[in-house]
Amino acid sequence: MSLDIPADHFLDSNWENVTDNFDDMNLKRDLLKGIYNYGFIAPSKIQSLGIEPIVLGRDTIAQAQSGTGKTATFAIAILQRLEITETGPAVPQAMILAPTRELANQSTRVMTGIGKLMGVQVHACIGGTPVANDIAALRKGVHVIVGTPGRVLDMIGRGELDPKSMRMWCLDEADEMLSRGFTDQIYQIFQEMHPEVQVILISATMPAEVLGVTEKFMRDPIRILVKRDELTLDGIRQFYINCSREDYKFETLLDLYKTISVHQAVIFCNT
Repeated sequence: MSLDIPADHFLDSNWENVTDNFDDMNLKRDLLKGIYNYGFIAPSKIQSLGIEPIVLGRDTIAQAQSGTGKTATFAIAILQRLEITETGPAVPQAMILAPTRELANQSTRVMTGIGKLMGVQVHACIGGTPVANDIAALRKGVHVIVGTPGRVLDMIGRGELDPKSMRMWCLDEADEMLSRGFTDQIYQIFQEMHPEVQVILISATMPAEVLGVTEKFMRDPIRILVKRDELTLDGIRQFYINCSREDYKFETLLDLYKTISVHQAVIFCNT
């Protein structure tokens, strides 16, 4: 398979189905509640395009810049596809590879937070942490593994992780991962996967190394591009409060917390 990529390294999109409301995505009830509880109001551009093909089981390439909601895109779709039972230990069904420990931890928090009501078990398998913790978590049972390539390969080599149980395999920030020299490790992990594993690739750019991965790993992939000039603040409303005196600001902030439901907040201060 060969992908036609222009010189500016943008994908040629082949998917146009847009769903502008989480309620219209036919998601599990507990997952939908988890999305709203986590603070989401409406899908971002990449979420409105990218969740559906992943849920349908299609290999998917999503190209979008940082801060567009890519993490929640694959997190929501993977959570929808998981088979979670109330009996017996959890079985690994999805693996997410990230280039850094920080990104792996972030994806773990997002997936755990959104999937809390589903009872999903997510484990961050990353370097710089005790190997014994990974072994204990994997033996206890998890549904999703989020990891860095080196530690994931270590667990495979120790026989603690069977990649063939994975139904979904996601490469997050693939361009950064390959630029950091993880190419050989990624190929080793893929060779251990089931031949029918669904591959999801998330990347901000499409250099030759990433294109090589898509050609070797993916089958007739859905291609989604969200350019920078298409980014919008979907679901975000903006207001300001004019405080007549400097010392009124803190009390005004407290009043806001008392009167409205605040799920997540970032407060900027000048000192």
